[in-house]
Amino acid sequence: MERIPILRMGSFLLVTIQVDMHDRLALALQDDLMGRIRETRARGVLIDISALDVVDSFIGRMIGNIAAMARVLDADTVVTGMRPAVAITLVELGLSLPGVRTALDVERGMKLLTDGTQPPDQRGRRAR
Repeated sequence: MERIPILRMGSFLLVTIQVDMHDRLALALQDDLMGRIRETRARGVLIDISALDVVDSFIGRMIGNIAAMARVLDADTVVTGMRPAVAITLVELGLSLPGVRTALDVERGMKLLTDGTQPPDQRGRRAR
């Protein structure tokens, strides 16, 4: 069975989905990612979906579930590279993806994760 690579970048995990997602692959990614968050004590997960042309309701729910599970394990989730057609489909399916932050590209997504894990300064604001 094929697997989606999960790369460690400091205190974050990077997942770039470069193949068409099917249900079994999405479930395997969920399991693998939760294990890696636990193993590495990752503070954040970036999931790049720029190569996906289609996201069905199951895959959309899986992204939401991954974010919820990561949050329980104390890791933030950012999804990058969402195509307009994918965003439209998710909205039409009624999937709001609570707990999932989005960014246009991987660079901006990493900035979101980095800014979100900086300790607050004396006034309670995150360092920039």
